[in-house]
Amino acid sequence: MIQSDGQAVSQFCRQTLDLAHAKLPDEYYYHSLPLCVIDAVFSIGVRYTSTQNTVKNFCDYFDMIQFSRERFPPQDQVSIPSFVSLCNSFSLDDLTDRVYRNRQRTSTRSGILKSEAVSMFARVLKSHGVFYLQDVQAIVGDPRFEADIQQIPGQASGISTRYFYMLAGSDEYIKPDRMIQRFIFAATGKTMSVQDSHDVIVGAHRLLVNDYPDLTPRSLDYLIWSYQRKVRNG
Repeated sequence: MIQSDGQAVSQFCRQTLDLAHAKLPDEYYYHSLPLCVIDAVFSIGVRYTSTQNTVKNFCDYFDMIQFSRERFPPQDQVSIPSFVSLCNSFSLDDLTDRVYRNRQRTSTRSGILKSEAVSMFARVLKSHGVFYLQDVQAIVGDPRFEADIQQIPGQASGISTRYFYMLAGSDEYIKPDRMIQRFIFAATGKTMSVQDSHDVIVGAHRLLVNDYPDLTPRSLDYLIWSYQRKVRNG
């Protein structure tokens, strides 16, 4: 079933996407790992412009470099331990209202502030010895790391974890959120789980990559997201 759905999605990709010109935006080239955490947590379930504003607010407040096209920027990256210490130096309300200037919660029912979830996510990274962008590969797909992240309120689906991997440089993951699921539904008429959505898009990529060798699952995800954003906005 996944294989046939992957074929249907790959055909739909050929019909709707500019596969020959996949290009990732600045958000996939953050200068420091904490910015990947902020984006991954704040982006769930909201319009992405609010997330972009939140990351910029943080960088502006501390006068931090936001983007770098280097795969692993020099050691002037802000480390995860430094970020945790920085967060601990503020009350949660001050961090939320003065730094992020965003009071979104991880869910509408009994969710915690996303600002708190970001700090919790960073503490998990610290506990696993992941301090800089170049450390992330050691925990990509690690069940122990993912289980620890899933304990954070609002992170049980694993969507933000996969997106965090993407933002931190992994080409092999996608963010199987509502945008991806809507694209799959348009191609197959099926509503799928997070894992099945991931598997179908990765399967579609395998069928496309021979014709588009520069295409990765991550860049395919971005093409789909951009297409669905245009569809949504009319």
